[in-house]
Amino acid sequence: MSQPAAHEHDHTHEHDHTHGHAEHGHSHGLVDRSVLRSRAGVKTVSISLAVLGLTAGAQTAIFALSGSVALLADLIHNYGDALTAVPLGIAFFLRSFRGEKLAGLAVVLAIFVSAAVALYETIQRFIHPQTLTHLWVLAAAGVIGFLGNELAAQVRMRGGQRLSSPALIADGNHARIDGFVSLGVVATAIAVALGARIADPIIGLAITLVILKISWDSWRTVTTTEPGELVDLHGQRL
Repeated sequence: MSQPAAHEHDHTHEHDHTHGHAEHGHSHGLVDRSVLRSRAGVKTVSISLAVLGLTAGAQTAIFALSGSVALLADLIHNYGDALTAVPLGIAFFLRSFRGEKLAGLAVVLAIFVSAAVALYETIQRFIHPQTLTHLWVLAAAGVIGFLGNELAAQVRMRGGQRLSSPALIADGNHARIDGFVSLGVVATAIAVALGARIADPIIGLAITLVILKISWDSWRTVTTTEPGELVDLHGQRL
Protein backbone atom coordinates (compact mmCIF):
# COMPACT_ATOMS: atom_id res chain seq x y z
CA MET A 1 0.00 0.00 0.00
CA SER A 2 2.90 2.31 0.68
CA GLN A 3 4.51 1.81 -2.73
CA PRO A 4 1.79 3.54 -4.81
CA ALA A 5 1.89 6.46 -2.41
CA ALA A 6 5.64 6.68 -2.75
CA HIS A 7 5.33 6.48 -6.53
CA GLU A 8 2.75 9.23 -6.51
CA HIS A 9 4.99 11.35 -4.32
CA ASP A 10 7.96 10.84 -6.63
CA HIS A 11 5.84 11.66 -9.69
CA THR A 12 4.47 14.81 -8.05
CA HIS A 13 7.93 15.89 -6.98
CA GLU A 14 9.30 15.31 -10.47
CA HIS A 15 6.41 17.23 -12.04
CA ASP A 16 6.81 20.14 -9.62
CA HIS A 17 10.54 20.23 -10.18
CA THR A 18 10.17 20.17 -13.95
CA HIS A 19 7.42 22.79 -13.92
CA GLY A 20 9.36 24.99 -11.53
CA HIS A 21 12.48 24.69 -13.64
CA ALA A 22 10.56 25.61 -16.78
CA GLU A 23 9.05 28.63 -15.06
CA HIS A 24 12.46 29.67 -13.85
CA GLY A 25 13.95 29.34 -17.32
CA HIS A 26 11.10 31.31 -18.89
CA SER A 27 11.34 34.10 -16.31
CA HIS A 28 15.10 34.20 -16.63
CA GLY A 29 14.78 34.65 -20.41
CA LEU A 30 12.41 37.58 -20.00
CA VAL A 31 14.72 39.29 -17.55
CA ASP A 32 17.64 38.86 -19.92
CA ARG A 33 15.74 40.45 -22.80
CA SER A 34 14.57 43.39 -20.70
CA VAL A 35 18.07 43.97 -19.36
CA LEU A 36 19.54 43.91 -22.86
CA ARG A 37 16.89 46.37 -24.07
CA SER A 38 17.56 48.57 -21.07
CA ARG A 39 21.31 48.65 -21.65
CA ALA A 40 20.92 49.30 -25.38
CA GLY A 41 18.43 52.10 -24.70
CA VAL A 42 20.65 53.80 -22.12
CA LYS A 43 23.64 53.53 -24.47
CA THR A 44 21.69 55.03 -27.38
CA VAL A 45 20.39 57.90 -25.28
CA SER A 46 23.83 58.59 -23.78
CA ILE A 47 25.54 58.78 -27.16
CA SER A 48 22.90 61.13 -28.59
CA LEU A 49 23.07 63.28 -25.44
CA ALA A 50 26.84 63.62 -25.77
CA VAL A 51 26.60 64.54 -29.46
CA LEU A 52 23.92 67.19 -28.92
CA GLY A 53 25.66 68.53 -25.82
CA LEU A 54 28.87 69.13 -27.78
CA THR A 55 26.88 70.67 -30.63
CA ALA A 56 25.01 73.07 -28.35
CA GLY A 57 28.22 73.97 -26.53
CA ALA A 58 29.95 74.95 -29.76
CA GLN A 59 26.93 76.98 -30.86
CA THR A 60 26.81 78.78 -27.50
CA ALA A 61 30.34 80.06 -27.99
CA ILE A 62 29.46 81.28 -31.48
CA PHE A 63 26.24 82.95 -30.29
CA ALA A 64 28.29 84.96 -27.78
CA LEU A 65 30.22 86.36 -30.75
CA SER A 66 27.40 86.87 -33.26
CA GLY A 67 24.24 87.63 -31.22
CA SER A 68 21.98 86.08 -33.87
CA VAL A 69 18.40 85.38 -32.77
CA ALA A 70 18.10 82.73 -35.48
CA LEU A 71 21.08 80.98 -33.91
CA LEU A 72 19.58 81.53 -30.45
CA ALA A 73 16.32 79.88 -31.50
CA ASP A 74 18.26 76.91 -32.83
CA LEU A 75 20.53 76.87 -29.78
CA ILE A 76 17.65 76.86 -27.29
CA HIS A 77 16.03 74.02 -29.15
CA ASN A 78 19.25 72.00 -29.28
CA TYR A 79 19.72 72.31 -25.52
CA GLY A 80 16.10 71.29 -25.00
CA ASP A 81 16.58 68.41 -27.42
CA ALA A 82 19.64 67.22 -25.52
CA LEU A 83 17.83 67.38 -22.16
CA THR A 84 14.92 65.25 -23.41
CA ALA A 85 17.36 62.35 -23.35
CA VAL A 86 17.42 62.43 -19.52
CA PRO A 87 13.88 61.15 -18.73
CA LEU A 88 14.08 58.73 -21.64
CA GLY A 89 17.38 57.35 -20.35
CA ILE A 90 15.89 56.95 -16.85
CA ALA A 91 12.92 55.06 -18.30
CA PHE A 92 15.22 52.65 -20.14
CA PHE A 93 17.36 52.21 -17.02
CA LEU A 94 14.28 51.31 -14.96
CA ARG A 95 12.95 49.06 -17.76
CA SER A 96 9.57 50.79 -17.51
CA PHE A 97 7.25 50.97 -20.52
CA ARG A 98 5.06 53.41 -18.60
CA GLY A 99 8.10 55.55 -17.83
CA GLU A 100 9.09 55.41 -21.49
CA LYS A 101 5.63 56.60 -22.48
CA LEU A 102 5.83 59.48 -19.99
CA ALA A 103 9.32 60.32 -21.21
CA GLY A 104 7.94 60.58 -24.73
CA LEU A 105 5.36 63.08 -23.50
CA ALA A 106 8.17 64.97 -21.75
CA VAL A 107 9.96 65.15 -25.10
CA VAL A 108 6.88 66.75 -26.67
CA LEU A 109 6.57 69.24 -23.79
CA ALA A 110 10.23 70.22 -24.07
CA ILE A 111 9.86 70.82 -27.81
CA PHE A 112 6.81 73.03 -27.23
CA VAL A 113 8.51 75.06 -24.48
CA SER A 114 11.55 75.63 -26.68
CA ALA A 115 9.20 76.93 -29.41
CA ALA A 116 7.63 79.38 -26.95
CA VAL A 117 11.02 80.70 -25.80
CA ALA A 118 12.26 81.03 -29.37
CA LEU A 119 9.10 82.92 -30.33
CA TYR A 120 9.56 85.38 -27.46
CA GLU A 121 13.19 86.06 -28.42
CA THR A 122 12.22 86.50 -32.07
CA ILE A 123 9.54 89.07 -31.19
CA GLN A 124 12.05 90.95 -29.07
CA ARG A 125 14.45 91.09 -32.01
CA PHE A 126 11.71 92.46 -34.28
CA ILE A 127 11.13 95.22 -31.71
CA HIS A 128 14.81 95.81 -30.99
CA PRO A 129 16.81 94.91 -34.12
CA GLN A 130 20.55 94.32 -33.76
CA THR A 131 23.43 94.26 -36.18
CA LEU A 132 24.97 90.82 -36.59
CA THR A 133 28.71 90.32 -36.65
CA HIS A 134 31.07 87.44 -37.37
CA LEU A 135 28.81 86.18 -40.14
CA TRP A 136 31.18 83.47 -41.33
CA VAL A 137 31.32 82.09 -37.79
CA LEU A 138 27.51 82.22 -37.67
CA ALA A 139 27.31 80.17 -40.86
CA ALA A 140 29.75 77.67 -39.35
CA ALA A 141 27.45 77.36 -36.31
CA GLY A 142 24.58 76.42 -38.60
CA VAL A 143 26.67 73.74 -40.27
CA ILE A 144 27.75 72.40 -36.86
CA GLY A 145 24.10 72.29 -35.77
CA PHE A 146 23.09 70.39 -38.90
CA LEU A 147 25.85 67.79 -38.60
CA GLY A 148 25.36 67.29 -34.85
CA ASN A 149 21.60 66.89 -35.12
CA GLU A 150 21.80 64.54 -38.08
CA LEU A 151 24.25 62.32 -36.23
CA ALA A 152 22.04 62.31 -33.12
CA ALA A 153 19.00 61.58 -35.31
CA GLN A 154 20.71 58.55 -36.85
CA VAL A 155 21.64 57.19 -33.42
CA ARG A 156 18.14 57.71 -31.96
CA MET A 157 16.11 56.50 -34.92
CA ARG A 158 18.13 53.35 -35.48
CA GLY A 159 18.06 52.61 -31.76
CA GLY A 160 14.33 53.34 -31.58
CA GLN A 161 13.62 51.02 -34.50
CA ARG A 162 15.76 48.26 -33.04
CA LEU A 163 14.17 48.60 -29.58
CA SER A 164 10.61 49.31 -30.81
CA SER A 165 10.55 52.60 -28.88
CA PRO A 166 8.10 55.25 -30.21
CA ALA A 167 9.55 57.85 -27.84
CA LEU A 168 13.07 57.28 -29.12
CA ILE A 169 11.96 57.36 -32.76
CA ALA A 170 9.98 60.57 -32.15
CA ASP A 171 13.08 62.10 -30.59
CA GLY A 172 15.10 60.96 -33.61
CA ASN A 173 12.67 62.55 -36.04
CA HIS A 174 12.82 65.64 -33.88
CA ALA A 175 16.62 65.79 -34.10
CA ARG A 176 16.63 65.19 -37.86
CA ILE A 177 14.29 68.10 -38.54
CA ASP A 178 16.36 70.21 -36.14
CA GLY A 179 19.31 69.61 -38.40
CA PHE A 180 17.51 71.20 -41.31
CA VAL A 181 16.39 74.01 -39.01
CA SER A 182 20.07 74.65 -38.29
CA LEU A 183 20.56 75.24 -41.99
CA GLY A 184 18.24 78.24 -41.51
CA VAL A 185 21.02 79.80 -39.49
CA VAL A 186 23.30 79.47 -42.51
CA ALA A 187 20.62 81.20 -44.60
CA THR A 188 20.51 84.01 -42.02
CA ALA A 189 24.25 84.60 -42.31
CA ILE A 190 24.07 84.69 -46.10
CA ALA A 191 21.03 87.00 -46.19
CA VAL A 192 22.50 89.45 -43.68
CA ALA A 193 25.80 89.45 -45.55
CA LEU A 194 23.84 90.50 -48.63
CA GLY A 195 22.33 93.43 -46.70
CA ALA A 196 18.99 92.03 -45.48
CA ARG A 197 19.15 92.70 -41.72
CA ILE A 198 15.50 91.81 -41.24
CA ALA A 199 16.27 88.26 -42.36
CA ASP A 200 17.51 87.30 -38.87
CA PRO A 201 14.19 87.63 -36.98
CA ILE A 202 12.20 86.43 -40.00
CA ILE A 203 14.20 83.21 -40.20
CA GLY A 204 14.01 82.95 -36.40
CA LEU A 205 10.22 83.08 -36.73
CA ALA A 206 10.27 80.43 -39.45
CA ILE A 207 12.36 78.18 -37.20
CA THR A 208 9.83 78.67 -34.41
CA LEU A 209 7.00 77.56 -36.69
CA VAL A 210 8.96 74.47 -37.70
CA ILE A 211 9.49 73.64 -34.01
CA LEU A 212 5.74 73.88 -33.43
CA LYS A 213 5.15 71.49 -36.33
CA ILE A 214 7.66 69.07 -34.77
CA SER A 215 5.73 69.32 -31.50
CA TRP A 216 2.52 68.20 -33.21
CA ASP A 217 4.14 65.34 -35.14
CA SER A 218 5.93 64.08 -32.02
CA TRP A 219 2.70 64.25 -30.01
CA ARG A 220 0.93 62.07 -32.57
CA THR A 221 3.74 59.50 -32.63
CA VAL A 222 4.01 59.20 -28.86
CA THR A 223 0.27 59.10 -28.13
CA THR A 224 -0.77 56.65 -30.86
CA THR A 225 1.96 54.00 -30.49
CA GLU A 226 2.85 51.96 -27.40
CA PRO A 227 6.43 51.09 -26.34
CA GLY A 228 7.34 47.67 -27.70
CA GLU A 229 5.05 48.09 -30.72
CA LEU A 230 7.01 48.00 -33.95
CA VAL A 231 7.13 51.35 -35.75
CA ASP A 232 8.94 52.54 -38.83
CA LEU A 233 11.31 55.50 -39.04
CA HIS A 234 8.42 57.88 -39.77
CA GLY A 235 6.53 56.90 -36.63
CA GLN A 236 3.96 54.76 -38.45
CA ARG A 237 2.84 51.47 -36.93
CA LEU A 238 3.75 48.33 -38.90
